[in-house]
Amino acid sequence: MLSMFKGIALIAILIVTSSTVVAQYDNQRKERSPSAAGSRDTRFEVSVILAYQNGLDESSEGGSSIDVDGGFGWGIGLGWNWTEKLNLSYRFVATKPGYLAVVVPEDTELGPQTVEQKLSKMSHQFNVTYNFREKAFTPFVVAGAGFTKLDSNVIAGPPTTGCWWDPWWGYICFTDWETYGDTKFSYNLGVGVRWDINNAIFTKAAYSREFISVKNGTLNFDMAILEFGLMF
Repeated sequence: MLSMFKGIALIAILIVTSSTVVAQYDNQRKERSPSAAGSRDTRFEVSVILAYQNGLDESSEGGSSIDVDGGFGWGIGLGWNWTEKLNLSYRFVATKPGYLAVVVPEDTELGPQTVEQKLSKMSHQFNVTYNFREKAFTPFVVAGAGFTKLDSNVIAGPPTTGCWWDPWWGYICFTDWETYGDTKFSYNLGVGVRWDINNAIFTKAAYSREFISVKNGTLNFDMAILEFGLMF
C-alpha cells in the first residue's frame, strides 16, 4: 500500500508544480508554433525513465510461492507523435528487485526449497498513447504489448569460461553461469499526465500495470514512471 501511495504522490507533485504555469505557457506556445495547437505533431522524441515498481506476493495451489520486493529501475523511451493527440512509442524498463521463492517439488518425498535472490526483469513494450488535449499540459491513457525477460539469477549449470587476447590488456578470461530464466509475452495499461516544458523539452508521469503471462497464470506489476525527454 505504501508503494502505491508513492506512485500516486509522484503524479500529484507534477500536477501541482505544473498547474501554476500551464495557462501562461499554452499561450506562449501557440505564438511560437505554426499551428494553433502546438508543436508535438509529427515529431520524434527520446526520453530517460525513472521507475518505481511495486512488489508482489503470489502463490500457487501446490504450495509454491514468490514474494518480490518493490524497488527502483531505469529505462529509455523512443516515440513518434503521429498527431498532437496520438503517440506511438517503444519503452524499455529494467528493474532488479530482491525476491524470496518457495518451491514445492512434485515429488512429495522432497521437502520445499527456499530461494532468496535478485530478479532481473527487462520489459520491452510497444505502446500507443492518447493525449486528451492539444495543449502543453495534458492527461493521457496508454496501452501496449511486448515481451518481458525474467532472470532468476539462480545458477542452472556449470560455469562457462571464455578467453581472448587484448592488445592493450593482454590475455583476458571471463567466466559466466547459465541461470534459470525465460522471456514471456506481456502487455500494459496506464494513465498519466504530460507537460511540454518548451518547444523541445517534455516530462511525463504515469502509473501503469504490466501483465506478464507465465505458466501458472499472470504476474501483475504496478509501476510509477517519471520521464524526461527531448522532441526533435
